[in-house]
Amino acid sequence: MDRLESMRVFVAVAEARGFASAARRLGMSPPAVTRAVAAIEDHLGAQLLRRTTRVVRLTDAGERYLHDTRKILASIEDAEATAAGSHAELRGPITITAPVMFGQRHVAPVILEFAAKHPLVEMRARLADKVVDLIEDEADIAIRIAQLDPESLEIGARVGEVRRVCCASVAYLSKHGIPKTPADISSHRVISFSHRATPADWGFVEGEGHTIVRPSFALVTNSTELSVAAALAGHGITRALSYQVAEEVRKGSLRLLLEPFEPPPLPIFILYRDGPRAPARVRAFVKFATTKLRQDAALTRFGRR
Repeated sequence: MDRLESMRVFVAVAEARGFASAARRLGMSPPAVTRAVAAIEDHLGAQLLRRTTRVVRLTDAGERYLHDTRKILASIEDAEATAAGSHAELRGPITITAPVMFGQRHVAPVILEFAAKHPLVEMRARLADKVVDLIEDEADIAIRIAQLDPESLEIGARVGEVRRVCCASVAYLSKHGIPKTPADISSHRVISFSHRATPADWGFVEGEGHTIVRPSFALVTNSTELSVAAALAGHGITRALSYQVAEEVRKGSLRLLLEPFEPPPLPIFILYRDGPRAPARVRAFVKFATTKLRQDAALTRFGRR
């Protein structure tokens, strides 16, 4: 097996975190995969992987080698695509992460459309309501709803923004009244979405300053779907990101509250690793998704006051 093919095998083992699973993915026998990795380690004179009975983990040298090998393979892929011109087809895996509800409502349609256009690309979607580290979690692309860390090495494009809105059902407001100021929240039943045992206070913009309100929570949940469902059922006021309640607001099932006091909107970014050295398939998806998401009215018109 030549050096280049051995590098591809090593990347597959590192990504699959196992020799057997990598062998199935590559259509090779497990012994052949083991020999290929051993040959690289012998050539380098360094251990790249730690084998256990359950999982394979990268050593520090393996982490560095994986990072460099991916760049080399991506460069070769680009060179081949350039030489083949317009007849070259994108191929290979793309791993994308996004928040759960945002991924289901806004990213999934983009992934499916891209997959239909490029059948040789293997799309992998990981939806999770947490900040994903592209390197540690071995992902190619992340959709992130937050301000970016100015020291981050990730490359990204802004594709939209979402508001942090308060809302309640018409039935609830008819019975309990409509809050006119942030201070009025203290006299209402409040539903909080939070991953913490003690939910955070609610912040608002009032005049030139900021107002912090500590509601009395009737329900605290780590499920956005449950907090919205509870508001729809008339159990109180909830705070959500605008895309999470866009359809309910459009239908009139939920009414937005305290709009003049909303905090600044949160930007939405599509992030990826390695910039221009990222594989052609990754750069193609980023370009495609950026265009599609910027055309999504729920992330533009609804997102701006």
